[in-house]
Formats: sequence, C-alpha cells, structure tokens
Amino acid sequence: MGRRDEGLRETMTVREEIDLKSFIRHIPDFPKPGILFYDISTLMRNPDAWQMAMGRLARQIAPLRPDVLAAVESRGFLTAAPLADRLGCGMLMLRKRGKLPGRTVSHTYDLEYGSDTLEIQEDAVLPGQRVVIMDDLLATGGTLAASATLLRKAGANVVGASVLMELTGLGGRARMDGVPVTTLMSYED
Repeated sequence: MGRRDEGLRETMTVREEIDLKSFIRHIPDFPKPGILFYDISTLMRNPDAWQMAMGRLARQIAPLRPDVLAAVESRGFLTAAPLADRLGCGMLMLRKRGKLPGRTVSHTYDLEYGSDTLEIQEDAVLPGQRVVIMDDLLATGGTLAASATLLRKAGANVVGASVLMELTGLGGRARMDGVPVTTLMSYED
C-alpha cells in the first residue's frame, strides 16, 4: 500500500467519526414562537460534514434501488439532487400548489393548523417506478405521508423515505403506512 493510500484511509477514518449533529444549528422560536428550527445550512457549508452526510444517506438508500428520488419542497431538493447524482437515478420535485408548469397531479392534506397541497407534474413518474421520498426533517409526518399518497396516486412504487433528521417524540414515522424510513440523526423533541 502506497503513502497516498494510507493518507486516504486516514482521511476516511476521520470523516467516519464526524458527529453530524454538531453541525446542526438550533434556532428557537422560528418561524413562530414555540418552534425549535433545526437549521441544516450550517451542515451544508462544511464540506467534510456535508460530504459525510451525503455518503451516509447514499449508503442507506442504495439498497432500495430507486429509479427516482422524490424531493419535497424545498429542503428536500438539497439532499435529493446530490444523491440522485451519486446513485445514478432520476429526481422529481414535489411542490406546493401552482409552482409547477404543465399538467399536474395534486393531493391536499391536513396539517395541525390548516391544510396544504402538494403537486407533481403529471408525467414525472412512470407507473411502477421505484421511488424514495427525500426531505430534511420528519416531525409529525403529515407532509411525508402526503408525499407517499401523492406518488402512489401518480402510479409510483414508493419503496422508502429518507430524511436527515427525525424528531422521534412526535411520532411521524407511524404515519408512513408501511413505507420504511431512514434517518441520519434522531432527536427526542
């Protein structure tokens, strides 16, 4: 083994030991009083931590053999784009109502404080395509569950969901109706 190989192994070992939680900034009372916001911008701007996060997500998602990653607006776009490139699969966007051109398929769902609507372009997914849903955070599970419903409505085979962070105390995973969920970091909040 050459000197270069030893250095690479040493670098990879150091990267494996990165505690990704230490790169997540917590902002109280944002976007409204009583909410604790988990800010991933501090993770993204550190190249070693961000590469490690994407590598770990790729290892979790690869066994699901997705054809397409479905990115939930908007922070899901941040993880899905680099992962689609790494995994050699496609990516589609799940957007709020009225933000996609052309014909769309939509799904309206209830939130704690009202309702919201997600849409995808009508031709975004082929019937039976293996799809993994990507977002930054799983909290109560409403948006992730609605994403799965919308994708199934469009003919997708939803084989999993993946998030950077999960707030386990809010029970969102239970709303996923049999869809396996992987996460990199869990918080009890």
